[in-house]
Amino acid sequence: MIMENGLSVSDLAQFETLEQFIIEREANFPHSTGAFSRLLRDLSIAGKVVNRDMRRAGLVDISGTTGEINVQGEVQQKMDALAHQEFVRALRRGGECCLIGSEEHAEAIPLRTNSGDSDGEYIVLLDPLDGSSNIEVNVSVGTIFSIYRLPEEFDEPELDAALQPGVQQVAAGYIVYGSSTMLVYTTGEGVNGFTLDPSIGEFLLSHPDIKIPKKGKQYSINEGNYNSFDSGLKQYIKWMQQNDPDTSRPYSTRYIGSFVADFHRNLLKGGLYIYPSTSKSPDGKLRLMYEANPMALIVEQAGGRASDGRKRILDKMPDRLHQRTPLYIGSDEMVKMAEEFLSGERTR
Repeated sequence: MIMENGLSVSDLAQFETLEQFIIEREANFPHSTGAFSRLLRDLSIAGKVVNRDMRRAGLVDISGTTGEINVQGEVQQKMDALAHQEFVRALRRGGECCLIGSEEHAEAIPLRTNSGDSDGEYIVLLDPLDGSSNIEVNVSVGTIFSIYRLPEEFDEPELDAALQPGVQQVAAGYIVYGSSTMLVYTTGEGVNGFTLDPSIGEFLLSHPDIKIPKKGKQYSINEGNYNSFDSGLKQYIKWMQQNDPDTSRPYSTRYIGSFVADFHRNLLKGGLYIYPSTSKSPDGKLRLMYEANPMALIVEQAGGRASDGRKRILDKMPDRLHQRTPLYIGSDEMVKMAEEFLSGERTR
């Protein structure tokens, strides 16, 4: 039998579903209770709902702004609000999560307020819909999530419980909504990607054991802010633009303006994504907890590197939920080179 997308039942049988993949690896941990597997299932279900709504943009009233200003001081998109609601609903219903931090909500959201209300022991921090302003022009956008355990010293979930360095993450991932919808995640044992087959409504393993090339030939940065960059970064950009066949330069600039989309391309093909500090945003613009930490865990597990230009992202100790950070993330050699230029160790 041939499915709508041209795949036969026998073709589909060759693929492993996300749920099968999770369950099989759960068996590697003899004391596993299945809670973490159910948590990932809840996140994937919410992602499917958001994907469905995304596919209807332009046909129903889900694009454009709500007219509200979110906690980041940005005009909230309608799909931002919808995605936030869907992920909170899925995590609340699943019962494995005790605390949610969302880029679209000013405060942490406790799902367990009294002992015995829930057995959930996981903290989920997420950017429900990164790059949502690009929906109206059909540019890929995505969801980013980060998972921590509730520290033993906390009897009840509260904000301080979420303020853990990225190295403490038990898992991280993202869902990119583009020409196809992909879920990519890591639990600290490599990175795997799953593509949503709309004909059966399942995420299927399509990119096992993803490894980012040590060096790429492209970089992603908004060069419109060039005049406000650090002098070391300016020198690095000029170095990447120089003609040198021995090092495959000049590199290509590939900047989409949607972090998930830029990161996903560089993860698969090799490259460097930069969102630096500027005179206007000295602390950078990306959020440490919702964007930098989860992507840093993924890229390191794939063999890459993530830095704020001077320090490893995963080692940064957060002091607030919506903290921002500069970010240099991607192929290992390219991030190292950026650090050398920024430190003054290298000038050309």
